[in-house]
Amino acid sequence: MYAFVSAVILFSATVLSVSNASVVKDKVDLVEINHYHDARGEHVFDQLIFYDWSSQKHRFQVRAWRLIRTESQLPRRDHRAGNWLVRWHDDGVLREVTAASQRETWTQYDPELIERENLPQDQRLDLTPALASLDK
Repeated sequence: MYAFVSAVILFSATVLSVSNASVVKDKVDLVEINHYHDARGEHVFDQLIFYDWSSQKHRFQVRAWRLIRTESQLPRRDHRAGNWLVRWHDDGVLREVTAASQRETWTQYDPELIERENLPQDQRLDLTPALASLDK
């Protein structure tokens, strides 16, 4: 019996450490759920836009964005931690982003595209690359 219990504990610890290692974690200041509509008001797509606060520019700046493909990608309030949590499969790994704040917008323009005028995509911090986090 002792050997069985030891084997179960060892297996559980291995599974937990492997699954935890494959989670790519990031923290941002704001996550926006954006519903983009065209000029006629027709729904085009939904996206998550992740922002960090720039103390130099005194504004939120886009860090990254992802299309919302399933309802499971929507941010959920984590009352214990006091923040917002988004968790989904992205590039073959489980990605987890926590945000201090959340907002939801309905626009007839793409906020992420407009923000490229303030901070071009190649200058953004972006989310942690999937492979980089697995190499740690």
